[in-house]
Amino acid sequence: MSTKHDNLINIATKRGFFFPTAEYYGAKAGFWTYGHLGTIVKSKWQNLWREHFLSLNDNYYEIEGSYILPKEVFIASGHLKNFNDLLTECKKCHFKFKADHLIEDVLKINAAILKPEDMDRIIKENQIKCPKCGNQDFEKVRVFNMMFDVKIGAIGEEIAYLLPETAQNPYLSFKREFYALREKLPMGLAMIGKAFRNEISPRQGFFRLREFTQAELQIFFDKDNIDACNEWKEVSNYKIILIRDKEKNVNEISCNELNTKLKLPKFYVYNMAKVQQFYLDLLKIPKNKFRFRELNPEERAFYNKIHFDIELELETLGGFKECGGVHYRADHDLLGHQETSKEKLEVTVDNKKILPNVLELSFGVDRNIWALLDIFYKEDKETSIFTFPSIISPYNVAVFPLVSNDVKIVKKSKEVYNMLKKDFNAFFDLSGSIGRRYARQDEVGTNFGITVDFDSLKKEDITIRNRDNKKQIRVKIKKLKETLNSLLSNEIKFEKAGKLI
Repeated sequence: MSTKHDNLINIATKRGFFFPTAEYYGAKAGFWTYGHLGTIVKSKWQNLWREHFLSLNDNYYEIEGSYILPKEVFIASGHLKNFNDLLTECKKCHFKFKADHLIEDVLKINAAILKPEDMDRIIKENQIKCPKCGNQDFEKVRVFNMMFDVKIGAIGEEIAYLLPETAQNPYLSFKREFYALREKLPMGLAMIGKAFRNEISPRQGFFRLREFTQAELQIFFDKDNIDACNEWKEVSNYKIILIRDKEKNVNEISCNELNTKLKLPKFYVYNMAKVQQFYLDLLKIPKNKFRFRELNPEERAFYNKIHFDIELELETLGGFKECGGVHYRADHDLLGHQETSKEKLEVTVDNKKILPNVLELSFGVDRNIWALLDIFYKEDKETSIFTFPSIISPYNVAVFPLVSNDVKIVKKSKEVYNMLKKDFNAFFDLSGSIGRRYARQDEVGTNFGITVDFDSLKKEDITIRNRDNKKQIRVKIKKLKETLNSLLSNEIKFEKAGKLI
C-alpha cells in the first residue's frame, strides 16, 4: 500500500511540481528540478515572503550576491573549520551514512548532540544494522566537511567555495549598504538564493537537498537596543506557540510574558511574532501544525545566543520538522570578517561607534514548499486534492468548454479564458471528459473550475465549481472577474456569490 509520501512524490513528478534532476543520467540524490507548477508555487511563496518581511521596516532591502566566494570568506565565517557532519561507512557495502541519522532511525533518540566516540559505542552496543545490506560492522565515525569547493582560473590555481548559506553575502555587503542607506540602524539585508551543501546521504525526498533555496533576512542593529521595539504594542498581547528546551509540552505564551518572565528581548520576540503571523495568517497553516522549538546550547551553533527553530508538523516525515529559524547571532559574523579581512566594520550611529549585532530570520524555501504539499493534501478512495489557499495555488481558475467538439462552445471558452488570464493565474483545458478535467485541476490545487456550456451561449453566464466542496453556482460573464476577486479574497461565501445549482 502506498504511503502519503509516495502519493505526493507521484503527483509532484507527474503533474509538474518537481522531479529529479538529470533523470536520463541516473538522477543524483539531493538534486531536484522545479516543474511549471512548482515554479509558480515557489515564486508565490517567495513574493509573499518579500512582501511580509521587507515591510517590517523601511530600512529593510533585498540584495543578490555571488554564489561562489573566496576561501578566506569561509575561514572568517568558520565554515571550513566547523561546517561538519559525522560520517560512518558500512564495511561490507561501503554505503556512507550520516551517523546521527543511522542511530536516530533505529533508536528514536536525538543523536545530533553526541560525540563521535559515543556514536561508535551506541552503534556497536545496539547492534545497529546497515539499512542497505544488513551488515553490523561500520567504520569509525569521522568528521566530514560539507563545503563544495570549485576551481577558479584557466588552470584552476585558486580554490573557492559555493555558498553553504545565503547569509554571507549580506555580511560582506554590510558596510557598503550601511553608507548607501544613510547610516541608519536597524538595517535589514535579505537574500533569496541558492545554497549548496555536500550532504553525506540526502534522504527524505525533497526535504534534504544538496542544492536548495534559502530566504534569509539579516537584521543589523545596536545590541544596546535589543530590548527596545517601536512596534511592541502591536504584538505585546499576541501569543506565541512554542516548546522550550527541556519541556515536553507546547504552550501559547504572550509576547509580554516571553519578555518579562522568560527574559527574551523585545526585538527578538517581535520578530518571532511576525514569523508566526506569516505562517498562520498568510499561508493559512493550521495552528496545531506550527510551533517554535528552543534549541539548547549543545544543539545550536556556538555563536547563536538565542535560537528557536520554526517547525511544521509533516505527516510524510513523521512529525514536526525544521523549516526555518530565528537566530540571535550577536557580533560573530561581522567580527570574524573584520579580523580576517582587516577591514574595519565598526560604524558610527548616534555618535556611538559600534560593531552591529545580527538577528537572522532564516527559511528553507524548498522545505516550505514540501510542507505546503504535505499539509494541504487531502485524499479519499476516489480523488486526491491539494486544498491550497488561493494566495499560493498554482492556478486560481481553470476554464473548460463542456464539450470539445462544439466550435461555438470552444470559441466562447477561449474568450472567457483570455478575459481572465491577465488578472488571474488561469489554465485552459479541453482534453478528456469534464469529470477528468475537474479531477486533474483538483489534484494540482486549482481553486475554481469555470465551465462554458450550451446555456452560456444563450444567457452569457457560466458555471463556477468550488474545488473544496464541489458545489456549483451560475454567474454572468460580465460579473465573472468581480466575483472571482471576491471569492479569492474571501470577501463573500461561495454559496452567495451566484445562483446555486
